[in-house]
Amino acid sequence: MHVENGNTIKTRFLRVSEENFDSILDETAAIIRSGGTVAFPTETVYGLGADGLNPTAVRKIFEAKRRPPGNPLSLLVHSSEDLEKVARNIPEKAFRLMDAFWPGPLTIVLEKNDTVPGITSGNLQSIGVRMPDHIIPLELIKRSGTPLAAPSANLSGKPSPSLAAHVVADLAGRIDAIIDGGEAAIGLESTVIDMTVKPPVVLRPGAVGIEELEKVIGKVRSGYKNDNVGTDAAPLEKQAGQKYGHYTPYTKVVLVEGESKFVSKQIAKLLENYMSREEKVGLLLSEEIADLFDAKGLGADECFLLGSQEEPEVAARKLFEGLRNLDSKRLDVIIADGSFSLSGIGDALINRLREASSIRFAI
Repeated sequence: MHVENGNTIKTRFLRVSEENFDSILDETAAIIRSGGTVAFPTETVYGLGADGLNPTAVRKIFEAKRRPPGNPLSLLVHSSEDLEKVARNIPEKAFRLMDAFWPGPLTIVLEKNDTVPGITSGNLQSIGVRMPDHIIPLELIKRSGTPLAAPSANLSGKPSPSLAAHVVADLAGRIDAIIDGGEAAIGLESTVIDMTVKPPVVLRPGAVGIEELEKVIGKVRSGYKNDNVGTDAAPLEKQAGQKYGHYTPYTKVVLVEGESKFVSKQIAKLLENYMSREEKVGLLLSEEIADLFDAKGLGADECFLLGSQEEPEVAARKLFEGLRNLDSKRLDVIIADGSFSLSGIGDALINRLREASSIRFAI
């Protein structure tokens, strides 16, 4: 149990099944209506939900996650009625995106209604809104009767949770309930596009790529790309303002980007260097890079395989699990493989690896 502001929280752990679905959703909806916090699966990652229109309830999200104040949340909705509660002056192109990608892994930033409290929006005049493609959050929103403020269900700055076990590790004793609905299908957070500016700006990549968005609404800009990595195997430390990134495990992460044959050579070189200093090293690799050298034979203490470069959606689903798995092994450093293609969900995968790393190499 966890003591927060003098109050002890006992977290309910609820594994959902076909037989108990209704009773669990009714129980957790009652928690939301009473101003409590519930973690639940979505198709992207596990979210931590509270009544998004109740400032006291939303504050509990910040406290549970140790999230810095002023950091805006997004809202999950169930219907067009919910959307009308939280957003206004919705542009026609935003409706086109909803028709194409909702329910699904796309968060759309819109002008907010006055019903959305400042703590939810970070005191901005806009709010991110998404309709998830998962029956559990959809039913929870419907039965609670309110849009849900729902960031990822992890301690702030740490790798997002793709399994209920990850939520337990971070938030047990800090929130009211956790619904275990199995593994998140995508494993990375939603794409975020800001529709309050022209042309629209993609603030975070996800399963819906820029190319897909442009097919529906025309030109969009990228507001997240950061290609100033070191060259010729020269490392780039995080810049000022990027020191505390998202998705960061406690263990230092070194990312190596580039073509496979060069990435494998640089990883082997780094591995030898860290071993010479008697540091414990874990590797986070694609199958192709792992096949190019014997990680254990070269002395790596741990190795987690993300899957094939040909299936970036599998690697995306396993990324946060891999980071958490290696982070639990008491290593000194994790060397990550950045040889995945920067297209589609591979773009989002590399984005998360860049955020998680403190040192990056481009080969």
